[in-house]
Amino acid sequence: MIKLFDLAGSTHHNILLLQGPVGPFFRYLASDLQQEGCKVFKVNFNGGDWLFYPTKAVNYNSSFSEWPDFLERFIKEKKIDLVLLFGDCRPIHKKAHAVATKLGVEVGVFEEGYVRPNYVTLERFGVNANSSLLQRTRELIREQSDEPTSPQTVPHPYWHAMAWAMLYNLAATALSIFFGENKHHRDLHIFDGIKWLRSFFRKKLYHIKEEKICSRLTKELSGRFFLVPLQVNNDAQIHHHSRFHSNQEFIKEVMLSFSAHAPQDTFLVIKQHPLDRGYNNYGPLIRDLADSLGILERTFLIHDFCLPTLLGCSIGVVVINSTVGLSALHHKKPLIALGDAIYSRPELTFQGTLNEFWKNSKYSSGEFYNIFVSYIIQSTQINGNFYRRLPVTGYRSGLIWS
Repeated sequence: MIKLFDLAGSTHHNILLLQGPVGPFFRYLASDLQQEGCKVFKVNFNGGDWLFYPTKAVNYNSSFSEWPDFLERFIKEKKIDLVLLFGDCRPIHKKAHAVATKLGVEVGVFEEGYVRPNYVTLERFGVNANSSLLQRTRELIREQSDEPTSPQTVPHPYWHAMAWAMLYNLAATALSIFFGENKHHRDLHIFDGIKWLRSFFRKKLYHIKEEKICSRLTKELSGRFFLVPLQVNNDAQIHHHSRFHSNQEFIKEVMLSFSAHAPQDTFLVIKQHPLDRGYNNYGPLIRDLADSLGILERTFLIHDFCLPTLLGCSIGVVVINSTVGLSALHHKKPLIALGDAIYSRPELTFQGTLNEFWKNSKYSSGEFYNIFVSYIIQSTQINGNFYRRLPVTGYRSGLIWS
């Protein structure tokens, strides 16, 4: 557990877990921490939390407004010296972060991996636009970057994540009477499982419908299109770390700019996030807007085509702050990030306006990209996955810590 304890520079003894990823990861993590001699406490906020951590936990059923006072008392009473949570933008976690900071208690934040698919993120204080990486200078990154060891490959977690999410929402809905008002960052209801199943069937349908389009993109249109990968519509990185309120707003801005400023012989390819497939259909919006702007023949919406292949065939990439940005740089593609992102720095991304990007962008990060990614991996990434365990001897969480 070296990397976890290096989080704050010293060994911690009393650790509080708040909300984790859907599934049993936090329960397994608690077991690992106890194995290292720590005393672990857990707070559940709904039936989904309880389902995956049913014993030796506090079930918080008071109001959201009372949460900061409750947490402050709890931290003092249990002498908590480290709080671990998943996602620092959830309302309960933002309050928790403020309380912990006030009391001088360390906070460790888990998040999906900056470098995917074989890593998860663990940072001191905050992640993404709250990350201390944003304050690291080019010189410091160069000085402290070492070549990372090759990670163990993580099996694809889609089916595991789907199962955990369906169970989590089912339990949260069924047991809501015991937990009072919803304190989760999004609405939880039993019908979420139907959307996951709809996602599965749409995946099969889109694969058939988009076969000819994807063939064109890799052959006839290769080197002639800009790629716009969307994020999950309820992604906290959109709502908290960008000026956009939704994917729809982002799509409109990109399409308006493309129609007015992109070279006439270029195309626009918008790719929906696979985890948003069962929840939202952007097809009608994109078709109507493209038609009104006169770019219907130059605009495509695709869903499940291989992302590395698309990146390789594109001439530039536009994101809000998705981790796909790092993949774009890996493929040596010009990149603009319209939101706050750990990689949105002059050495890596286009710093002008979106209107300028279409004609004036070029890839210029060179060797610094490799140095930057190596630094990210060694300072914030852990080999593993929240939803599907790696076969790691001795630790139930399945993460390779060092």
